[in-house]
Order: sequence, then C-alpha cells, then structure tokens
Amino acid sequence: MASSANTRAMANAIRALSMDAVQKANSGHPGMPMGMAEIAVALWSGHLRHNPRNPNWFDRDRFVLSNGHGSMLIYSLLHLTGYDLSIDDLKDFRSLHSKTPGHPERGYTPGVETTTGPLGQGIANAVGMAIAEKILASEFNRPGYDIVDHHTYAFVGDGCLMEGISHEACSLAGTLGLGKLIVFYDDNGISIDGHVEGWFSDDTPKRFEAYGWNVIANINGHDVAAVDAAIAAAKAQSDRPTIICCKTVIGKGAPTKAGSHDSHGNPLGAEEIERTRKAIGWPHAPFEVPQNVYDAWSAVESGAVQEADWERRLEAYKVAYPKEAADFIRRMNGELPDNFGELAKAVAAAAASQPETIATRKASLNTIQALVTDLPELVGGSADLASSNLTMWKGSKPVTRDDGGNYVYYGVREFGMAAIMNGMLAHGGVRPFGGTYVMFSEYARNAMRMAALMKLGSIYVLTHDSIALGQDGPTHQPVEQIATLRLMPNLDVWRPCDAVETAVAWQAALEHGKTPTVLALSRQNLKPQSRTPEQIAEISLGGYVLVREKAKLDAIIIATGSEVDLAVSAQARLEEQGIHTRVVSLPSTYLFDRQTKSYREDVLPAGVPRVSVEAGVTDYWRKYVGLDGVCVGIDTFGESAAPEVLFEHFKINVDSVVDAVRQVVVRHG
Repeated sequence: MASSANTRAMANAIRALSMDAVQKANSGHPGMPMGMAEIAVALWSGHLRHNPRNPNWFDRDRFVLSNGHGSMLIYSLLHLTGYDLSIDDLKDFRSLHSKTPGHPERGYTPGVETTTGPLGQGIANAVGMAIAEKILASEFNRPGYDIVDHHTYAFVGDGCLMEGISHEACSLAGTLGLGKLIVFYDDNGISIDGHVEGWFSDDTPKRFEAYGWNVIANINGHDVAAVDAAIAAAKAQSDRPTIICCKTVIGKGAPTKAGSHDSHGNPLGAEEIERTRKAIGWPHAPFEVPQNVYDAWSAVESGAVQEADWERRLEAYKVAYPKEAADFIRRMNGELPDNFGELAKAVAAAAASQPETIATRKASLNTIQALVTDLPELVGGSADLASSNLTMWKGSKPVTRDDGGNYVYYGVREFGMAAIMNGMLAHGGVRPFGGTYVMFSEYARNAMRMAALMKLGSIYVLTHDSIALGQDGPTHQPVEQIATLRLMPNLDVWRPCDAVETAVAWQAALEHGKTPTVLALSRQNLKPQSRTPEQIAEISLGGYVLVREKAKLDAIIIATGSEVDLAVSAQARLEEQGIHTRVVSLPSTYLFDRQTKSYREDVLPAGVPRVSVEAGVTDYWRKYVGLDGVCVGIDTFGESAAPEVLFEHFKINVDSVVDAVRQVVVRHG
C-alpha cells in the first residue's frame, strides 16, 4: 500500500476528475465518486487483479459499480490505471457516442464489466459473476491447477440496498456461500431526496448477518488503511460472501455541499469546485493530473505480470488436461461446439420423425436433454417452478454451498434470477437459462431489458403461456405479456406450436450470442404439425407457410403457439367452402422481420386479406394484418375455469377463425 501522502493524492485525483467532468457536462453525480475515493484507492491499488492492456483477461477480478450513477468513479479509475480511456474521453462525459456515457455501459468502455444504473441490479449481477466463478472453478480446477481463481467486488449505496432485488440476490448469495464475493456498502445516509433516515432505517449489518454473510461493520471509508485491512480480512475467509460497511461523507472535500444531497446529482458549480480544490490541496487545472499520481495509479506493469503468471498456469494445464483445456478455452471465447448446428438439426428432425402430442414445455425439456451432453456450459434454473417449467433434466446437479453444479435453485426470486443470469453471462464460460411463468416475466422485466441492452444471450423458459393454464385464473394468465415483450428492442420472443418448432427455437436461442431469447411455452398438450424438410428449415427464419392454399389465394391466417392447430383446422374447413387460405406459423416475429423483403412478401403477399389468431391482446397483430384485417384474441383479463371452457368463452376457436376469414374476404372483395 502506498504512503498516506500518495493515497491522499490518488483519492483526490478521483475527486478532481469527477467534479470536473460533471461540471463540463453540466450533468451527473459527483457526490458518490468523491465520497468513495479512498475505498477505491484501497481496492484498486492494493487488491484488484486486472490488466488494463487486456480488459478481457479471463482470470481477472470482476468489479461492479452497482451505484452506477456515480459513473465518474469508474471512469476515473480506468483512466488512471491505464485503460484505453483518455483524458479527452473524460472530457466527453455524457456526450453522444462517447466512451463515457452517463451510466457505465458494457461494450462502450474498456474495463466496464456490466451496465449499471437501475439500482440493485449491479449487486445481483455481481452475485451472478460469483456463481459463475464457483461453477467454473468446481468444473475445471484440478489439484495444483487453479485456472479459475478470482474475486468479484461490488460497490453499492443506500439506493441499491433499498431496492427489493438486493434482498433477492443477497439472500441467495448467503445461502450459496459465495466466499469470492466482496461488497462495499457506501453508508453515507444520503439519497436524492435527502437524509435517508426518514425512509431507510434498516440495520444493514444485522440484515446481512441474517443472510449468512460475513459482515465487517463501522469501517471509516476515508481511511485507506482501514479499508485495506477489511479487504484482507474478507479475502482470508472463503465460506461466506462479505459486506464491508463503510461510513462515508458524500461529496467529501466540497466545503458547503459535502454531506448533502446537493452533491448527489448536480454539478457542484464553478465556485464550489474552486473552493474544493483549495480544501483538498489540489492546485492543478481541470482535467490535469500530475505524472507522479499517474505513476502511483498505473496497473499496467502489475497487470501484465499477473496475467503472464496465469498464462503459464494455463499452459501447464493444457499439457496435463488437454481435453478440459480445449473446452475451457472454447467456452471462454463464447463459442458453441463445432458440431452444434448438426446436433440441433438432428434434434428437430427426430421430433419430426417421431411426432408426439405434448406440451411445448415438455418438448423444451426433451430438447435440453438432447443437447446438454454436448453443451456442458448450460446452467439451468427456475424461480421455484422447476416441476412446472420442466427445466431440470437427467443429470442436473444443483449449485450448493459446498460445490458447483449446473442448476441453480433461485427460489421465488424472478427479478433476482434474471439479473443474476446477466452477471453469469457477463462473466463468461456459462450459458444460463431460467424459468418462470410468462405472467411473472413482469417481475423480471427490467433485468430482461438490461440483457437486451447489454447484448447478452440470456434464455428465459417462460411456460403457461396463455389463458390455457386454466383454473389459476387471471392473476396467472398472461394476456398482454408476450406482445409487450415483443416490443422490447433486441429481444427474440418465440412461441412455438409443437416439438419441432420448440427444438428450432432452442437452436436459435443458443446461437444468439448477443440477443436474449424468450421461449413462451404451453402447459397443455399440442398436436404435432406435418411439414416437409424444406418447411422445417424455414422455421429458423421466424415465420413460414405451414399450409398452402389449393387454388388462388383468398386469405392468410397468421398464428402462433397453441393457436396454430386452430388455424390449420379452420383452413381445412374454409377450403371445403371454396375459400382458399394459407396458414402462416409465425413463432418469432423478431427473426421474421429480419428476413429479406422478398422472403417476407413470399410468405405474406401484399394485397391478400389477413387474420391473426393468438390467445393474447390483439393490437400487436395490426402490424401484420393491417387495419382491414381481423385479430382473433383476447383483449380483457382472463377468468378462472378449465382451459377448454375459457377458449370457448373468449371465442378463440375454429368457428371464430372461419368467421373472421369470411369477414375479411367479403370486405376485401
């Protein structure tokens, strides 16, 4: 650890850069970076293993700024320690297309592990990273060959700990004994509205003790040596996650705004900044850092040494365990096995050659079972609905306090599950999927949005996809959820109609490296549809002609999921009546919309009247049927009754589809 004079200058460099960047942008949050500066010095200069010249070095420690509004803290740290983040990048803070956006964003800034800002999700991501490290260490490490051995560190504030997701994630972290997870609580007692004692009076140390965490309380967050000692104590034990509770002053150093919410989310102002410079003994111009401070902060040399040491261990591991090493490297690179495409096609072909009337949730399990041997990176899970989601396969091994595995019992924590999955994917080496009901995607939605924003290939196994779940009633029956999920940018929503489409949906989900996928699956059994090999190949395009018209085309029926069979039955009846229709199965509008214009027009030719049928809200389908088309669906909440009763009650049946087609044909004629 550097001398006290050096650590003071190092901390003040963070303060100066943070207040200067926020002032130049006339927007931002200077208070947290100024208040956590010494904590950052203790961690980043004394403990964090990282290499600024290779931000993606696999065995680096992970750092998560959960209180992401204080983004100038991490930008200052990355700049000072030697990452590809220049002083000009700091001057561009919060500017369009800059490398320093308002909140840390994965993919924009080298060294930023995950996108944070929605409070509480960062700590949940950190839990996911620690779970991934535990799984991979258990799977790959051998005596004398610890190629997976790193910590996950997270900074959190009062806001993060007020958010309910922090309870979900931190409770699970304690249960799983994630000893490589160390969290720093910035206990400054301030949020946007002021002093938090009026709305946040929890005894945080006791709360985390109840979770089973190692708690180090009452640390002076402005004493670098005290924080350093706390980190060393946290690292010395490995059976529990640790929270280090640091008492700090928000906006530390600002003469009139320190300790006040005035420094939380607003520039300090030119006069206050000038007075702060004098108060902290920082005589340098804005964005000016002396070379000796850069030298004290630089992690370029130490990072290169740390990575080189790990590379030597990896080379020895390759010699001793060549098969495991090859799989490890493939997974770290985010690559699927070379034979994956052939394997996935074989699964779909097998489902087609042995047609079964089964629920698509069961077809999903069959697909998982067929793929998992060749995809050891798959890590399943469910929010206490494994027996309903059918996410557990033969060979599932739960992750426990004592061991890694390939299945996480998330408990009733849908939001936590989705955010933890994001952390696992951001960490690398594992490919998580998590299950719940479609209805309860509402709890998980913001973390699902973050996956889409971060371009992470999360897979959500969402079952009980319509009113057909029956007597549980409208509280559990999704009506608007699938449509609204389809509106989310960079989220691929699949609603397959049988086992073949389900197998193809899984293939698409796994091949999506940068797009999360929803698999909306049925509770009830669905009849298999007949297809040619060419039609099976077209499923991967998101939409295709399942049943063609027998003469000049009069109308098109577009359907998804369980309603495809209704459409097929209606088409047969209409053909008998001399109305020539085709059935288009559209399981993934996301992929269909990305096909060539000629393909889309071949499937859905212009000028032909259209009817959609899906047991959900209808407005979304106007995109495909137009204002003159008819949408068969449900635009109210459901009811509690048997599935067959509900479909008749809401008139989602063959008669309704036939009547709708006749209506649009007459209207068009």
